Amino acid sequence: METLRQTTKLTRISDITDSKFIRKEGMEPSYVLTKFGEKISRAKIVGTVVEKFMSEDGNYSSVTIDDDTDGIRVKAFKEDADFFEKVNVGENVFLIGKVREYNGENYIIPEIIRKASNNYEAYHKLKVLKELVQKKKIYERVQKNKDKFADFEELKKFMIKKYGYAEKEIDGMIETLGEKEKKKEHDHKPMLMELIEKLDKGKGIEIKRLLEESKIDENSFKEAVGELLSDGIWYEPKPGVVKKV
Repeated sequence: METLRQTTKLTRISDITDSKFIRKEGMEPSYVLTKFGEKISRAKIVGTVVEKFMSEDGNYSSVTIDDDTDGIRVKAFKEDADFFEKVNVGENVFLIGKVREYNGENYIIPEIIRKASNNYEAYHKLKVLKELVQKKKIYERVQKNKDKFADFEELKKFMIKKYGYAEKEIDGMIETLGEKEKKKEHDHKPMLMELIEKLDKGKGIEIKRLLEESKIDENSFKEAVGELLSDGIWYEPKPGVVKKV
């Protein structure tokens, strides 16, 4: 039994690279879930080829395409490794392909790649922007009504009945809200900020002691501390010590 061909979604590259990849088993296609709840398994992007690579053994090739929102690698393997033979760095192209993920990197397996004019690139960007504005409007409406219902299933039924949205249009948005709720439940940063406020006597606090006092697992601790440092909320006055800015 073959899977049905997935609908091609016009998108910005950043909507693929910045989104969480949801891996499915069996016949159900995997996809990236964007911040506005769109599920993208098969994407159409337009941009400029900024890099091209072919392995020495000829079994792997890739191009990197940039559309001013981000760059993404498009990869071809084995018998398809010559896929980019007629593609040159600096050319504008439109590409259709399947979204995949490996080792934390979202990338694309190509199906179609062709040269695109500057006019076509501008048209694509305008169309994507219009669709994005509409998706954002619907998502914000779903989010606004979220707290009125005990669970997401009731929320979905309400949005379909009241506004006439298609179920598949709402499903991704509900899933995005669910992912955000999960992340919020496991966000240790507020607790760590309270803890450092309590423990720091003016010279900062040793990371080792902070971990012991927090009583959370080491991986979650490192992730939360890393975010606090990268966001500029904390800094390291010396190695192994953190302090609130």
